Amino acid sequence: MPIDPRVALSAPAQEQEFSWTTSDVLLYHLALGAGAQPNDPRELRYTFEKNLQVLPTFAVVAATLRATEAPRVASPGIDIELSKVVHGGQGITVHRPLPTEGTGRASTKVTEIWDKGSAAVIVSETEVVDAQGNPLWTSRSSVFARGEGGFGGERGPSSASTTPDREPDQVLHTTTLPQQALLYRLLGDRNPLHSDPEFAVAAGFPAPILHGLATYGIVCKAAVDGMLDGDVTRVRGFETRFAGVVFPGETLSTSVWREDGRLVLRTTVDERDNAAALSDTILELNQ
Repeated sequence: MPIDPRVALSAPAQEQEFSWTTSDVLLYHLALGAGAQPNDPRELRYTFEKNLQVLPTFAVVAATLRATEAPRVASPGIDIELSKVVHGGQGITVHRPLPTEGTGRASTKVTEIWDKGSAAVIVSETEVVDAQGNPLWTSRSSVFARGEGGFGGERGPSSASTTPDREPDQVLHTTTLPQQALLYRLLGDRNPLHSDPEFAVAAGFPAPILHGLATYGIVCKAAVDGMLDGDVTRVRGFETRFAGVVFPGETLSTSVWREDGRLVLRTTVDERDNAAALSDTILELNQ
């Protein structure tokens, strides 16, 4: 059986040590489209090692930067064909500003498995500390596995919209690059869904789609630049639900509502009648 909840939830945490360099941070930011205005001092804080700052969403790729094979959805109690899996949601909490280079130790554990009938949702949480054991960040990720439900488990909570019932305070516009997915895959996610047209068609898409985590990083950067004067240290956490796909080259419109201690965001795709891309997105602010 591809999913055995009893085994998966009782398995010990998987440990991994990893490191990153300033060049890795620069590549990450460039893969999100940073540097389009190369003489802008705010853009240079992402793309030049002098006064370099690290976008908090870098944390979601830091451990996989050296990967060159397509990812496997396999761990104790879980073994799922890659073409059946899409990213459901992602959240990150940073415990301090991320260093431009360093070493981390990650501890990852499956925390929830929900039976949606025709699909399963698998939630995992990762705690990362530095070489001295000091907390760096906590991430939480969910994947949606088509055709893997029906095992008799609990259905789990239903998501409730976080979008305020009023006009947004601001709308941010970001145009993705036609080659964005090909750039982003250099960060370690070699899933052919993002580069191989034949694989994408077999998975039910007309063409390769942009990595969900690329959209995640692009929107976080847009919010930091458009709402926080480009200051990444004001971000405490960033979470979202992947509500739809983005094709490289499409334009994103992100509506932003200011609330006490946070920003609420919703991202849609201009070219497809404002189709949803990210929903229930929250950027938590440091107080």
